[in-house]
Amino acid sequence: MTEELIQADFDRRQLLKAAGISVGSLALGGILAGCGGSGTSSLSSNMDSTILGAAKIAEALATTMYTGIINGPIYTSLAGNAPDQNYLTAARDEEMYHYNLLKSNTGNTDAQTTYHFPTGMFTNPTTTMNTLVTLEEAFIAAYMIGVSTFSTSALKVLAAQIMGVEAEHRVLARIIANDLGLSTTTGLSGSPESVTPSNNSIYESTFGLSQISQVVTALTPFLSQSSTNSVAATFNPAYVPTTQNLYGNPPS
Repeated sequence: MTEELIQADFDRRQLLKAAGISVGSLALGGILAGCGGSGTSSLSSNMDSTILGAAKIAEALATTMYTGIINGPIYTSLAGNAPDQNYLTAARDEEMYHYNLLKSNTGNTDAQTTYHFPTGMFTNPTTTMNTLVTLEEAFIAAYMIGVSTFSTSALKVLAAQIMGVEAEHRVLARIIANDLGLSTTTGLSGSPESVTPSNNSIYESTFGLSQISQVVTALTPFLSQSSTNSVAATFNPAYVPTTQNLYGNPPS
């Protein structure tokens, strides 16, 4: 096994451990029942387990990120821009709805509750928006990989449903970046992109990521404190979404 594969497997297992599940131990009956099956046949699918484990912790991470932004000075600076504030609160609640669904179908276990972000994450607009766009693009990539990799039609549809919402979040984040006076955002590609137009993707991209282990590697630095990611923020698994006029259902 190459060094890269060893590291990818370690990162995958670290992420699943942080998500509170073990490979092959997921209770997927709720989602899989929508395919007309009992769900037991997919309990042996390590890839389904890996993707769902990564997705659950990604949704917890996203909820934590949006909560930190909402509770910080950047949200306050948008006091005269109700649409931007409403977007941020709705995005947090959408991520929490995703998290709750994934939790209910991964043994009903919670993800870890502490995440770590770059210095200035919740005080510096450039850091905030670059990190937000980067993570949303990583989430898009993860769910696109799920669309092509999941073993059941219902899981593929679910991945597409959530991916579409994460794509909306990316565009709206770039609109907010423009409203904050930023001319570019730097996302998963690592290259600055003009915020005009904010919806600058003809097709959604995985940014060269083809395996969920690569997405896991991108998310792993947010799981523990380091010199780069030094700002800790707490995820509240008991948070109840309050945004009105949100709608939609997973596959049934």
